Formats: sequence, C-alpha cells, structure tokens
Amino acid sequence: MSLRNTSLLIVLSVLVVACVSSNPRRPVDEKEAAAANVRLGTAYLQQGNLVLAKEKLEKAEKQDPRSFEVQYAMALLSEQLRQVPEAEKHYQAALKLAPNNAGVSNAYAVLMCRNGKVDQALKLFDSTMRDPLYPTPWVASTNAAICLRSDKRNADAIPYLEHAIQLRPDYVAAVLELGDLHLGNNKPELARPVVDRFLSIGRKSADVLFLGVRVALAQGDRSAADVYARLLRRDFPDSGPTRALPQLMQGAAAAPRP
Repeated sequence: MSLRNTSLLIVLSVLVVACVSSNPRRPVDEKEAAAANVRLGTAYLQQGNLVLAKEKLEKAEKQDPRSFEVQYAMALLSEQLRQVPEAEKHYQAALKLAPNNAGVSNAYAVLMCRNGKVDQALKLFDSTMRDPLYPTPWVASTNAAICLRSDKRNADAIPYLEHAIQLRPDYVAAVLELGDLHLGNNKPELARPVVDRFLSIGRKSADVLFLGVRVALAQGDRSAADVYARLLRRDFPDSGPTRALPQLMQGAAAAPRP
C-alpha cells in the first residue's frame, strides 16, 4: 500500500477557535478575525472548496501571520493545491511558533515522505511518537512504516507496524500494512497471525477479512480461505472487498495446485 493511498493516516481537522463579536461598536480584533477566518477556511477545505478556503486563509494570514493555527491551515491548503515549497514553508513557520506540536510534525513528515525526504520524515515521525501528549502515536508509527515501504525498506518498516499494533491492537491500517508487507515478502505464514490476532479481539473489518482470504490462498489453505470468505459475505455483504471476492476465488481455483 503506497503512501499516496493513506490519506487515512492524515485528517483535516476543523481548528477550534474563537468567533468575532457582532458588536459593531467594538474595534476589530485582528487576532480574533484571523481565528474566525481560519475556522471558515478549514471548513471550506474539508468540503473541497479550495477557492473559498484560499480566500479565507490568505485573509487570516494577513490579519495574524504569527498565528500557529493560520500557518498550519495554510500548509494544509498548499498541500491541497500541490504547492509543495509553499506547504513546507508554512509547516516550518507553524513549527517555529509551536515547536512541540506533534500533530504538525506528523503532517509535515508525511509531506516530506511523499516528496522523497524519507530520512528527514522519519526523524519527525520518531519525535511525534515519543511525545507523551500526542493522542495517537500508533498513527505516526504506521505513517513511518508506510514511508519506509514507499522507499522499499520493508524490513525497517516491520518494527514500526508491530509497535503500532502493540499500542492499538484494533488499528486496521497497521494490521493491513503489516499483513500485506509479509504477504509481499512471500511469507504468508507471518501474515496469518496478524489477521487472526485482529479477529480474535472481536473487531470486524471487510479489508482484514479480504486480506485473510488472500493469505490463506497464498498458503494453499482453501478451507481457511472459505471461512474468511464466508465471514466477509455474512458481515459485509455490500462492501467492495465482498464484490472483489469472486474474482479472487476464481483466480485461485484456476491456478495450478502445487
């Protein structure tokens, strides 16, 4: 799974900021006005309205260029506009203003990894994971692994994924990455416990069950593949993985047995 497909691992969050008072007699507070424009701009960004997002966020930057929230929102906007140098400039500005913000570090690291700066990204991922105040270190650990896989460093990615699963056993993204990594390394016997451990804790996922079918077929265990497939059809009858199941099973049935 490439880093480009992990837009699961970075979420655009609406920044919680203060609103501008509607009292016409009150002098305009530039910081409050900027905060309100950041809120509007990030909301438009979430909706995919880049034109209005750009308008509001550029206005916010003029009103309060030294706001961490403004610089972070501008970085997210620049990424959406595919303006990488601009995004890097705003991430760096945000980190200067809030040097201990692990969320910004994680987002900046993903951007660097997408643009081939893997070792620099890993330093930021590592610092993010070590931050005791960062609420989702398993996300940063998984992002680091995805980054390493994009650089064909699968062996280095494994400890990051195992760490993510240790922190959060039901984190589907890490389970899928680790299982897929082992499967890609032609080691389905290592992928199988990853799937079964996730299922044993009572969690359900169409993608994990589909991975289980792939793993069992790679092992030549048609009975286990049928079990995973049956659970997939029962629990997720209308899912994409369920729709892809017949082609996978037919392909396996047509393949010569060892």
